[in-house]
Amino acid sequence: MVDYLTSALWTDDEIAFRRELQEFCAKEIAPIADEIDKGPYPRELLRKIGKAGYMGVHHDRADGGTDRGLSYEIIVAEEISAVNGGLDMARMASTTLYGMPVSRFGTPEQRKKFLEPVVAGEKIGCIGITEPDVGSDTAGMKTKAVKDGDDWVLNGEKRFITNGSQADYMCAFAITNPDVHSKDGMSAFIVDTKSDGFKVVQDHELLGMKSARVSWLKFEDVRVPGDRLLGKPGEGFHILMDELDSERTAIAGEAIGYARTPYEISVKYANERHQFGRPIRAFEGVSFKVADMAMKLEAGRALTLTAARMYDKGEKITKQASIAKLYTTEAAIQITNDALQILGGMGYTTDYPVERFLRDARLMTIGGGTAEILRFLIQREVFKEFFPE
Repeated sequence: MVDYLTSALWTDDEIAFRRELQEFCAKEIAPIADEIDKGPYPRELLRKIGKAGYMGVHHDRADGGTDRGLSYEIIVAEEISAVNGGLDMARMASTTLYGMPVSRFGTPEQRKKFLEPVVAGEKIGCIGITEPDVGSDTAGMKTKAVKDGDDWVLNGEKRFITNGSQADYMCAFAITNPDVHSKDGMSAFIVDTKSDGFKVVQDHELLGMKSARVSWLKFEDVRVPGDRLLGKPGEGFHILMDELDSERTAIAGEAIGYARTPYEISVKYANERHQFGRPIRAFEGVSFKVADMAMKLEAGRALTLTAARMYDKGEKITKQASIAKLYTTEAAIQITNDALQILGGMGYTTDYPVERFLRDARLMTIGGGTAEILRFLIQREVFKEFFPE
């Protein structure tokens, strides 16, 4: 594999970390990457990832993490996704989508019980936001939680939940005060998926990301103890928004990974495949595609790293995270599609994993914020910068 690392962008420790991670992926994931695409991922594999320390790079040491920051999380996201995108989607749903709200808003007791085992890879988490009638408009949430003594009782549905049928715990969002705007009346809860009334309706059959499990779930009078409220009542929308910036930056790291491998395969193929008496790399129809692919990968890395560095410094990154995710996920579709075109008929077969990466890439201009929503967020932040209130 070509070494993309440069000390101009990455520290010596980050470079060493990435090389160590590449060795782990080559040994533990690559040999079964095609097999686990049939789904679901082996639970034992997440335990190995956790034991190696790759579940907790942006979690505090007190919670079992290594406190290295989002700049390391995007390295993990890229390298695992470069082998199997669905596996990293499952890992990230557990440690970032579920893990970061618990990390940032949980009590010490909540983090000890419901975060440490997830960081270790012993337990699996998921986040419950999307509903049958609620996608981009999270403020339209219909799942409700009603106080009953010291407990809360949840009723509603969640759909397209990564890890939904596999998870031990869910960070679930629900309306607790219907008399105010949902941005002020939403709360977050840690839900044990073994609770009575928690039901898996089905796992969705997906075009790609087949290593993961994405589920339709129901809450039917699910009783949640009061000490599993995350943050304060009415703080749910703030918790949700706080999580999205780190999620989108990490997804951008993933997109670089599942675009990178098809790029590498197509470059090698273009050098080895001969037509008309010469390698096809000699034809501009191929070589210019390679140039565009390389450009998009390098630009995507820079955008993603910028967002991660800012996050690790405690800066607001809504614009940078949105730009990074939008650019890299759209570029990943273009890169994987061009890679398949370079391989021609062979690219359309399962003899090469390019078709798998193309199917995986297509999801992420939808999940974690659609391309359309991200464009809205970017322009909104731009106008705020030019015309502050």
